[in-house]
Amino acid sequence: MKPISKRITKMKPSGIREFFNYASERPEITSLGVGEPDFTTPQPIIDAAKTSLDKGKTFYTSNQGLPSLRKRISKYLQDRFGVDYNSDEMILTAGSSQGILAALMAIINPGDEIIVTEPTYICYIPDIEMCGGKAVVIPLKAENNFKLTKEELQAHITSKTKGVFLSFPNNPTGAIMTREDLKEIAPLILDNDLYVISDEIYAELTYGRKHCSIASLPGFKERTILINGFSKAFAMTGWRLGYVCAPKDILDQILKIQQYIMLSAPTMAQYGAKAALDYCMPDMENMVAEYNRRREYLLKSFKELGIDCFNAEGAFYLFPSIKKFGMSSREFCLKLLNEYDILVVPGTAFGDSGEGYIRISYAASMEKLKVFIKSITLLKKML
Repeated sequence: MKPISKRITKMKPSGIREFFNYASERPEITSLGVGEPDFTTPQPIIDAAKTSLDKGKTFYTSNQGLPSLRKRISKYLQDRFGVDYNSDEMILTAGSSQGILAALMAIINPGDEIIVTEPTYICYIPDIEMCGGKAVVIPLKAENNFKLTKEELQAHITSKTKGVFLSFPNNPTGAIMTREDLKEIAPLILDNDLYVISDEIYAELTYGRKHCSIASLPGFKERTILINGFSKAFAMTGWRLGYVCAPKDILDQILKIQQYIMLSAPTMAQYGAKAALDYCMPDMENMVAEYNRRREYLLKSFKELGIDCFNAEGAFYLFPSIKKFGMSSREFCLKLLNEYDILVVPGTAFGDSGEGYIRISYAASMEKLKVFIKSITLLKKML
């Protein structure tokens, strides 16, 4: 038989899924590995989806998605983040992950370079490579709170650079970029005429600060592809609904990709999403408050144990250093899994610069977090 795609066979499997597979047959495992809210979807969202099904709304929507939902998202983005995309400048996708790939397909020509900060969410680099581009990695530093600095960005821009991938609040580090941080790197992006692909799926999950979208800075809406969705803020991971906002000339290309790959996002999920924005902001705020309670518990516990962990202000992850334990990230996670029945993810699942760190998801119950801290305490005493 003829060889299958070399581009795909060279891709590594997900480092996160590897650890999930280890634990799949062990129900006793306490998992802090999944980036998924442990809350059920708020009832008004479920009710709206059920009503749409009962009324026979089981057909395709337009490729861009329900006009009423796009209009509502437009108002939401303006009210919450000061970002002004109208309903013709957005498209509903099957989760933000599909939106990311479609956005990259729309802008990348073979050999184009896209700058990616690392540690990074696992799909960005493979998606860039699948589109024929080259990912240029900037390893971020704990001493800078895992933020991208203008010096780091300047050092990695070349004549082939097409865009910069920003993901703040960040998975896996929990880092954020404030308006002041974004203003520092903004002139470099403008001067080099770069696109920004901004994954803002954790925009609502910030603690003590309000999220700033780079699209709200002067001159940036015209070059920003903003990606967001409902999975994290409204506990709708299984509903698979995201959205992409972009200038119309870019969105027209994304729309063609949608027509050939997906047709339209799930119809009942779109009706549920409108209910989320109309009725479920208090539910979202209650979930965020609980995440913050868990975050503060972990940070306090790490401090008491002498484990270095910076004060992450976003998402629902912490990224503590385990260098003092004298093990690699993978060895540390396997030890926790095999000897203490605790699942966390090695930092190297998010790139080589994640060595010496682990990712902990506190989208898990306080009881599970306490079991984890107890196990870490025992492990530390034994070493």
